[in-house]
Amino acid sequence: MRISARADYAVRAVLELAVRQGGEPVKAEAIAATQDIPHKFLEGILGDLRRAGLVDSRRGGNGGYMLARDASEITVADVIRGVDGPIVSVRGVRPTGLTYAGSAEPLLPLWIALRANVRRILEGVTIADIATGKLPEPVQELAAEPAAWENP
Repeated sequence: MRISARADYAVRAVLELAVRQGGEPVKAEAIAATQDIPHKFLEGILGDLRRAGLVDSRRGGNGGYMLARDASEITVADVIRGVDGPIVSVRGVRPTGLTYAGSAEPLLPLWIALRANVRRILEGVTIADIATGKLPEPVQELAAEPAAWENP
């Protein structure tokens, strides 16, 4: 599985809004500068996040972006889906839309299991979890495994 630059930037932008939640709307330029995200690219991402119902925007001199709901109600999966669509696909197709024949038949349950595990992690971590630095215990345990940090 690959996390696109678009998804990485989206999560970082939403996280930046979360840590500033409760104040004035945040300008895209401020998010871009703080998170080192290309401004034009970020504008498109913020538009996608707005259409996905994750952020709101306000125009004008005091305008900018803010979360559409509390950070504890937005998962990392929500953000990734908002900018990239389905979290796991094979050749651009959701695993449930695939069929295999013969010796390749066991691939389908493998892809389904992979999707289930990825979803379990990404749907189990909220933006508030990241903003507070308190990742759920199962995520901390996985990240604590030495093999998780190795590149085979």
